[in-house]
Amino acid sequence: MSNQQPNHALSEVFPLTVTESNITGFRLTPSVDKELGNRLSFRFSQHFRGIVVIWNKGTFFVLAETNLKLPSQEEWKQALTKIQKFDDFKPYYWSFQWVNEPQVNSEIIGKLAYQILTTHRPFDSPEVHTQKQVTIKREIYFWSEIIELKDDVKAGLTLTIKSAMQFKGTLADFFDNHPERQDPEKILRGLKVKDNDFGFGSGTIVGLAGTVGEHRNKLIEMAAGSTSKKALIKALDHQPLVSVRFSSNKEYPYAMAALNPIVTAETAPILDLDYGELLKYTKIKNFTDRQNLLKDAQEQAAILLSKYGITIEKRPINSYDYPENFLTTKKPIDQTLLLFGNGVTGYQNSILSGLKKGGFFKRHSYFEKQDTGTSEEIKISVLKLYDVDLEPLIKQVQKTLETYKFNSDIIEERYFDPQGEKNGKMRAEIEKTVNRLIEFDPDIVLVCLPESDRYSENYKKVSFYDKIYSQLLKRNTASQFIYEDTLKKGQNNNYKYILWQIIPGILAKLGNLPFVLAEPLNIADYFIGLDISRRKKEKSPGTINACASVRLYGPRGEFINYKLQGDFIEGEEIPQRFLEDLLPHNTLGDKTILIYRDGLFRGQEVNNLLERAEAINSELILVECKKSQTPRLYKVHNQKIDAPEPGLCLKMSSREAILVTTKVEKNIGLARPLRLTIREEGKQVSIETVIDTTLKLTLLHHGALKTPRLPMPLHGADKMAGLRLKGIYPSGMLEGDRQFWL
Repeated sequence: MSNQQPNHALSEVFPLTVTESNITGFRLTPSVDKELGNRLSFRFSQHFRGIVVIWNKGTFFVLAETNLKLPSQEEWKQALTKIQKFDDFKPYYWSFQWVNEPQVNSEIIGKLAYQILTTHRPFDSPEVHTQKQVTIKREIYFWSEIIELKDDVKAGLTLTIKSAMQFKGTLADFFDNHPERQDPEKILRGLKVKDNDFGFGSGTIVGLAGTVGEHRNKLIEMAAGSTSKKALIKALDHQPLVSVRFSSNKEYPYAMAALNPIVTAETAPILDLDYGELLKYTKIKNFTDRQNLLKDAQEQAAILLSKYGITIEKRPINSYDYPENFLTTKKPIDQTLLLFGNGVTGYQNSILSGLKKGGFFKRHSYFEKQDTGTSEEIKISVLKLYDVDLEPLIKQVQKTLETYKFNSDIIEERYFDPQGEKNGKMRAEIEKTVNRLIEFDPDIVLVCLPESDRYSENYKKVSFYDKIYSQLLKRNTASQFIYEDTLKKGQNNNYKYILWQIIPGILAKLGNLPFVLAEPLNIADYFIGLDISRRKKEKSPGTINACASVRLYGPRGEFINYKLQGDFIEGEEIPQRFLEDLLPHNTLGDKTILIYRDGLFRGQEVNNLLERAEAINSELILVECKKSQTPRLYKVHNQKIDAPEPGLCLKMSSREAILVTTKVEKNIGLARPLRLTIREEGKQVSIETVIDTTLKLTLLHHGALKTPRLPMPLHGADKMAGLRLKGIYPSGMLEGDRQFWL
C-alpha cells in the first residue's frame, strides 16, 4: 500500500470535539449489562428535556445542553421510578452511585453525539420520486466512530445517505385498505415496518398483541413518542396491536398508526407497484447531489450538537487535511498476476485468454487419468422448465469446454411444463423428474428456469430454484441455472457472455481450479473464512444459528476444502469443538493462519481459537470483516467528486481500515466498502498487509468474471448460510473439495 495519491479522496466521517462540558455520570447497583443499559439510557434521554444519557462499560454518562442545569439526584430517582412502571424493568431494585468526574474519552464523545441525534432526529428527508402510495426519500444514517488523526485519537461521526421506499400512509391505512384484512395474522406477520416517532431501523412484525381496547391506558403511559400516544388515543378498540421485533431481538407492542410499512419486493405487488421500476429511483447517480445532501446534514447536525457543547467539523476527513490516513495500492489491483495452467500468467481482465493459452491451473483428480493424462468426460444432463430450443446453447457449451480441454457428453434432456401455482402436487412432479435425471449419474445438471421463478421467494412462494438445487445438492450433483431472460439476451451474441460467465464456474463446481495468484501471499501459510448464519425465530425471541462457512485456502489463494457444521447451534458463537476441528494438526500445525470472520468474533471464539492454536503450535491472525456501518469513500479529481477505484482505503487506526474492494457502474451508485479490524489478541501484522491480502483474495472468484466485494474465503457465505438454514447442503458431505456454492 502507498500514501501517494494521484487523486485526492474524501470520506463521510466528520471529526468531533467538545468545546464545553456539562456532564456527569452515575452507576446503578446492582450493575446492568449492555442491553439493559442502552434501554435505560434511551428512556432517561426521553424523560429529561435537553439531556442525553448513554451507557458505557457499566457507567451512565449524562450530557446536558450547556445552558441547562443538570437534574438533581432526587429527580434522577423519580425518573427511574417512573421508567420502571413500564417495559420489563419492574423486577429490578436499583440504587444510584454518583461519579463526580467521569472520564470522558473519544468513544464517549462519539456515543453522546449519536444519542443526541437519535433522540432529536434533526435531519430532513427530501422526496425524490412518488408513485401511487409510495414516496422515495433520501434519508440520513449515522453512527459514531473512533479514528486516529495525526497521532491523536479523535471521536468521529459518519453521516451517509440511503434511499428509503416509504408507504405514504401508516400501517393502519395499509391494513384498512388491504383486500385480506379479515385475516390480520396472515397479512401483518413478517411485514417490515418503521417507528414513526424515532425513525428506528426497520423492525419486523412477529405477531399480534391483542387489541388496542385491551391495553390502551397502559400503552399510552408507556409510549415514548407523541405519534405513538396520539395513535393509541385515536385507535378503535377492536384494532389489532402488533408486536414488533427490532435488531436487538426485543419485542414491543405498537398501535398500527404509529408505524409505517416499508415497501419491499414482497409488499410491492399488494400495492400494485412495480418494485423493479421503483428501485431505479433509489440510486443516487450524481455524486455532487450526494455531497450536497451530506453538507446539509452536517449543518443540521452542527446546530443541534452545538447546544450540547459538541462541535462537528465542516469538512469530512479527507486526504488534503489528513494524507497519512488515506492509502491506495501501488498499482491497480487488477494488474496482479494470475497463474493458469502450464505456467501461463495473465491479469484479471484477460482470464479467458489465460485459460485458452494455459488451460486450468489444476484439474480435479476425478477428471484426470493419471496414467494417460487424458481427461474424463463431463456428463451433463439438461432440465427445461419452459419450452425453449437449447440445442444452440448446448453446442456452444460443449465447444467452449473443449477449448479448456474438457470433453463432455449430454446424457439426458428433459422438459417439464409447470402450469399454475407451485403447489404440493407440482413440486412432487418436479421431484420425480429430477430423480429420473439423477439416475443417469450426471456430473452437473444444466437447468433453464422461467423468469417468473427469479422473484418467487419475494412473494412467499417456493421457488423451483430452491426445490431443484436442494434435491441435486443432497445427491452431491452440481447444477448450473440459467433464467429465461438471460438466455434471450444471450442469443444476440451467440451466448458468448453467458459462456464467459458460466463455463469457468461449472468447471470450478466440479473441483477444478481455473487459476490462482502467481505470487504467494507472504502474510500467512493458510487462509480461513468463518461465518455463522442466523435466522430470527418466527414465534419466539432469539435466532436459529448454523455455522455455514468454513473454508480453507492456500498461500496462492487456492481453494483446498470446506467444512460445514452439521447441527444447528445455540447462540451466535461457533462451538469450541468445531473450531478445534477446523484447525487439524496434520495440516495446520506449526503454521501461520489468517482467519477472516464474517462480522465480529463472538463470545469465547477468540479464546477458543487461540487455545487451539497454542496446542498445535500455530499462530493466528484474526481479522473481522464487516459489511455494514461502513462510511463510503470518494475520489476527488480536478475538484470533481467521482467513484473510488478498488484499493482506496481510509486508515482508522493501526488495526482498522475502511477498504473499497469493488468498482461500481455509475448507473448503480457508489461502492460499499468493507471494515477490516485486526483483533489485538492474535498475531499482529500491519493493516497495510491485511488490506493488500484482502484485495488479492477478491481476484479468485471462479464463478464469474466480475470480482466480488468480499475476499474469497468469505464470498458466498451468505448463500451457503441461507441454504444451510433451509436444510440444503451436500448429503453426507459436511466437508469436501468442490466449490458447490459458486
